[in-house]
This record gives sequence, structure tokens and C-alpha cells, in this order.
Amino acid sequence: MPNEFASPSADQRLVTALAPHLALLSALRETGNITRAADLLGIPQPTVSRRLAALADALGAPLTEPAGRGIRLTRAGTILADTAARALATVEAGARQAREEVEPDRGHVVLGFLHLLGRSLVPKFVRGFRERYPNVRFTLVQGSRQHILDRLAAGELDLALVAPVPDDPALASVALAEQDLLLSVPEGHRLAGRSRIRFGELAEEQFVTLEHGYGLRQITDALCAEAGFEPRIAFEGQESDTVRGLVAAGLGVALLPRFGLEPPAGVVEIPLSPKVSRTICLTWPAAERFTPAVRLFRDHVRAQA
Repeated sequence: MPNEFASPSADQRLVTALAPHLALLSALRETGNITRAADLLGIPQPTVSRRLAALADALGAPLTEPAGRGIRLTRAGTILADTAARALATVEAGARQAREEVEPDRGHVVLGFLHLLGRSLVPKFVRGFRERYPNVRFTLVQGSRQHILDRLAAGELDLALVAPVPDDPALASVALAEQDLLLSVPEGHRLAGRSRIRFGELAEEQFVTLEHGYGLRQITDALCAEAGFEPRIAFEGQESDTVRGLVAAGLGVALLPRFGLEPPAGVVEIPLSPKVSRTICLTWPAAERFTPAVRLFRDHVRAQA
């Protein structure tokens, strides 16, 4: 039978010494400099030095070593600093959850979304929500589909608006809308007068696309493969407006969502046959640990679907 009053192990003693100084190790990892770490934490430099010496004693090895006029973390120090940064992020998330449990109407939502969705969909959802909960803050993060999903998996985002729907059992999603995708061609292009076009007719065309990692690129590549050809990529970009501008300049054709009531100058939009669309969804980690504000916003968006 284990002795509940047994002396703490060396690892337990190190954890006891380390716990109060997570922020210090994280700051040192971020700055790589004792003076800047002290400034970041708002404490005197001698205090930082003393705390590092105490931690080195507890570990039985130095955490820093000279590097020119400054210092750098030793291998052991780097391991502890990396661990401290992860632990601190967990503690900060817990503190945020606890604070927002008490004041749910003053919470914070970190929302990731595709660039294209920032034009109307994101403002629509946020505006409607803020009418009911005016004190909830938002941090809005734009990026490619893969970038957004990676940050969601890393715990850096609460929720994400992406398309197409992720095929990942670690994520839960709700479909919000179907968005038609059209072929954009320059005015005067040989296909500009067509009312519809099959994707297989585009084998000899130069394509202007978004980079790998974007949902539209994934769909474009899949349609080309299904039609039996590899796309001839003339230009790759990170913004749909840039892609449209390149199409208008006569540099290629592109698969893009409908621009609006009318396409921009220099561009003709042609429906595809059969019709091509993508599903826009709200997604979040399946093992959800939402703060009240995030849950309220998630449910608000779901109610709009």
C-alpha cells in the first residue's frame, strides 16, 4: 500500500520549484535575454538572475550559458522553457474560462475564417451577435483553409469558418451555406460568350489559382483530376481579389465564387456544367471545452444555418 506521506521525489521537488516561475521561463524563451525578460515581466534583473540560479540548483544543472555579451538557454533550460510555455498557455486558457464563467457577457471569441468570407458572412454573424452581447470581444484571424485548421488544432482558435467541410474526426462541423463556384475568364476570351461550360473543356487553358492549402485550390485540382488533366498553372496567389485581377488582365482563367450582383470590370463569370459548389461550415474541436461566450457565439451561428 503506497505511503501517502512519502517524501517527494526529485521530479516533484523540481515541479514545486518550477511552478511559480513559468512566466519567467516563458519570457526568457521568447526574448533570449535576461534584461528583456525582466522588462517584459516588470521585475528587476537581479531578481531574474536569482530565480534562475534557484531553479538551476533544483535541477542540478545550469539553465543558461554565456553567449557573446548575453546568455542563451542550455539544452536542459530549453526543455524546461518549452514545457513552461505550454503549461502557461494551459493555465492562461483555464484562467480565461474561469473568468468568463463568472462574466459570460464579457468574454472573448477567437474566430478564424477564409479571406473570402470576411466580405459579408463574418460581419453578418458578428454584427447580429454583438447586438445581443455588446461586451463580447472578438479576435479575427484570416488565412488559408489549411492555416486556419492548423491553428484550430493547436488551440489558437476557438471556432473557424472554412470550406469545404473538414474530413477530420477530431473536428465537429455544421454546414451553413452552399456557395456556387463559377469559371472566371477575361472579357474577350474564347469562352466568354458561353452560358455554361464543362470543366473538361479547360485542359488547354492557363489557370490562375490560389496557393496550395486553400480550399479553392483543393477543389480546382480535384476537378481537373476528375476531368483527366493536370492544370497548367500560370500564377498562384493568396487573395481571391488578386486572382480576379490577374484574370481581368488576361493572364488566365480561375475557379472562384460569384463576385456579387455583377462581376468586376474585365471579368466574365460562367456557370459550370454540372454545377460546382462548396459547403461553408463552422467547425470546432470535437472535444469542445468552450467558454460561455464561445458557446453562445457557436449557437448563434448554428441558428442562422
